[in-house]
Amino acid sequence: MTIYQQQIEDSFNAVVDALLQQLQDQEHLTIGLIAEDSHFVRFNRGRVRQNGLVKDGNLKLTLLRDQRELALSLPFTGEREIDLPLAIDYLQQLQQEVNQVPPNPYAVMPLDGESSYAVYRGELLPSDRVAEQILSPIQGLDFVGFYAGGMVIRATANSKGQKHWFATETFLIDYSLYQGEQAVKGIYSDRTWHQSTYQQKIARDRAGLEILTQTAKTIPRGSYRVYFAPSAVASLLATIEGEFSAAKLHQRTSALVNLWQGHKYLSSRLTLGENYRSGVVPRFNEGGELAPLNLPVLVEGKLVNTIVNRRSAAEYAATANGGNRYESLRAPEISPGDLPPDQVLSALDRGIYLSDLHYLNWSDRPTGRITGMTRFACFWVEEGKPVAPIAPMRFDDSLYNFWGEHLCALTTDREFIPETSTYEHRSIGGRLVPGMIVDNFTFTI
Repeated sequence: MTIYQQQIEDSFNAVVDALLQQLQDQEHLTIGLIAEDSHFVRFNRGRVRQNGLVKDGNLKLTLLRDQRELALSLPFTGEREIDLPLAIDYLQQLQQEVNQVPPNPYAVMPLDGESSYAVYRGELLPSDRVAEQILSPIQGLDFVGFYAGGMVIRATANSKGQKHWFATETFLIDYSLYQGEQAVKGIYSDRTWHQSTYQQKIARDRAGLEILTQTAKTIPRGSYRVYFAPSAVASLLATIEGEFSAAKLHQRTSALVNLWQGHKYLSSRLTLGENYRSGVVPRFNEGGELAPLNLPVLVEGKLVNTIVNRRSAAEYAATANGGNRYESLRAPEISPGDLPPDQVLSALDRGIYLSDLHYLNWSDRPTGRITGMTRFACFWVEEGKPVAPIAPMRFDDSLYNFWGEHLCALTTDREFIPETSTYEHRSIGGRLVPGMIVDNFTFTI
């Protein structure tokens, strides 16, 4: 256990004990914690541009009284002499104001079920060696990106005595290698830094820069055979992760309503589920509910489970399965297929190789249509060989096509594509996905 983790845990436990003693009759409290001890380094043109350490925390207090629910967030330092009086002050504000909000007939009581404790230690680079180890293999390259590493903590406790604690040490390096206006994008994330793995990734991406020296090929609008690298697949998956929500499906606002109702079908090649065994994210949600270690969602194209939190379970007479507030996938993975990665180009034969996508959004949610743009290191392929980079293109196609009848193959190998957001706090989690080949994928410009 690190000194930081011990300090945060001790202060959290003290705050929880103190707040529970302040509760009045018929009051129920849930306390959530987000904290981190992170090292950030930003790079531009192969040089360090920013280098800093961040220790930050946030508490969320949710008070329930007579089906009236109110929440407030406050800073959390890990110093109990600071945290205790501030938390008590915020709780007293909630107690004064909670009667001003209308009753919520679907408000859920805190659970008194199973508690959990999970800590995943890593072997990260020492802070004083991060820049040296990252920059040593990229001499002569236009290298842009950022490193984020350190301890991330999530915890929750409630007035029923349930308590969960999750701490993990991870890192990621999210970077691009530029050749003029073209670029190859790479990412490396794990709990243990392996310099040899990082160097192999840089060598592979350096080789990918060679084709970017060719004149970009402009592809006419139309439908093409396409290979989506894992990063591109992860972007598509991220777009639909909230569509498995039980509430959205019952309210008919999900893109998957037609699948849910049996009017549309997906490919039997596609199997998707949540897997919490890897410890990438905590099993518990904001309310302290535990999700199953494994939850199948799509099995051979058939929807077998939706994501249900206790609020939706109460409203729609469903069975809760640990869904978070938004009922989105939190630990998604797509099962591998039977296409070896070294056969991707020959299997694609003639078409477009997409390494990366961005600006994804719904163009027609009821029909499952997603639009977006090609981004880094996307190539035109002929006879199984990359010919030239392509000019940026916009696509617009339905998930019922590219994950339906037009899905041709999934690769045997998968990559973990981590969340990279650092807004407000370091995100955790990511997506474990294979690459895929799709026929008749539509590009509009």
